[in-house]
Amino acid sequence: MLIGVLGCMAERLKSKLLEEEKLVDIVVGPDAYRSLPQLIDEAETGTKAVNVLLSREETYADISPVRLNSNGINAFVSIMRGCNNMCAFCVVPFTRGRERSRDEASIVAECRDLFEQGYKEVTLLGQNVDSYYWVDPNTNHPVDFAMLLEKVSQISPSLRIRFSTSHPKDITDKVLHTMKAHANICKYIHLPVQSGSTRILQLMNRTYTREWYLAKVKRIKEIMPDCAISADIITGFCTETEQDHEDTLDIMRQSQYEYSYMFAYSERPGTLAAKRYSDDVPDDVKKRRLDEIVKLQNNLSLETNKKDIGKVFEVLIEGNSKKSNLQWMGRNSQNKVMVFDKIENTQLQPGSFVHVLAESCTQGTLMGKIVNHS
Repeated sequence: MLIGVLGCMAERLKSKLLEEEKLVDIVVGPDAYRSLPQLIDEAETGTKAVNVLLSREETYADISPVRLNSNGINAFVSIMRGCNNMCAFCVVPFTRGRERSRDEASIVAECRDLFEQGYKEVTLLGQNVDSYYWVDPNTNHPVDFAMLLEKVSQISPSLRIRFSTSHPKDITDKVLHTMKAHANICKYIHLPVQSGSTRILQLMNRTYTREWYLAKVKRIKEIMPDCAISADIITGFCTETEQDHEDTLDIMRQSQYEYSYMFAYSERPGTLAAKRYSDDVPDDVKKRRLDEIVKLQNNLSLETNKKDIGKVFEVLIEGNSKKSNLQWMGRNSQNKVMVFDKIENTQLQPGSFVHVLAESCTQGTLMGKIVNHS
């Protein structure tokens, strides 16, 4: 048996895994997947095989992944690799390299191929999709993220488009107006805030203030009142005070997030924070603050779901609900999970679009009934 470690942390761990603990045979960084066949051949001869070099060009634009264990409904398409933002807590720029965007034509072709295979939803992925920028070498014509979104949306009105992740400093009105103009671009934005304290945001090198972030949230709602917003939140970052924590709770209340991904700060070796700051917030304080953030988000999620009761949403059926084979589960444009009873003698199946009336809710799910189907 050969054991390999692949991915963006491989470079950081290669000495420990190969030399100190001798746990693995192959270590492959995120830009070296093309060399896997040769590395496997090397490892089979008893040689430890390593390639963790980062590339300035590799985007895997001409490789179409085989999607194993997929539901055949939702697919993910990488539009860029790496990141140019140097957030103090993040290891990505060091482990995945600088930003480079994929050829627009290859992205559109992959999305079209997925639609023709029967997929009904694609999510465009990048560490910061809003900074996507590609120049056609033949025409010198630049393509930004709003233009790419529009191109993908034009494949078919029956293909839903999502994207993640957006950096608050880069999402533009042009992107927001493109989302508004196309019904098949989902009205949902993941907009990481990380902290509600301007002081902590500066230490994190996030390049915006709390006021600037809140103005961006307001702008999104002005252009698309029905747009859902989620966030990443880190609590207990270096030197965080109780007032900083209260600022985070306050920005959550003002932004009214539909849901959030919430974490206690955990130092990553090699990051700017690890080099510059002391991880000085005690673990019990981090845990208590995280508990408060989670409880607030649970309340916010429940309140936003309550506001949806009585509304009708178009839902893409993804499969049976977790609790009953007599019910379908799917998501609406705002990325909210909806559960509803099946109707006998219909042709509905995973991949079908239906209109569902929201009748009740929990903090994580809208429950309802089908009111229209094709």
